Amino acid sequence: MKELIITDKQSYLDKNYPFVDIPKLTDKKRCIHCNKIITVGDYKVFQAEDGFEYICCPNAPDCSGTLIDWI
Repeated sequence: MKELIITDKQSYLDKNYPFVDIPKLTDKKRCIHCNKIITVGDYKVFQAEDGFEYICCPNAPDCSGTLIDWI
């Protein structure tokens, strides 16, 4: 997978967040994969070979968590 650089992170999150209640970039969440507290705005985006884009834990690629793993 290739990391994409997102310049307007809130706009990207607003357009691509698959659930209701889109978090703010300043919100804190716990990633259940790496068990670390993260700031939502530090997320990373990776694009798979098929073009699908994953919103990932800021600790990626060491952590395999995606936004579904943030509580």
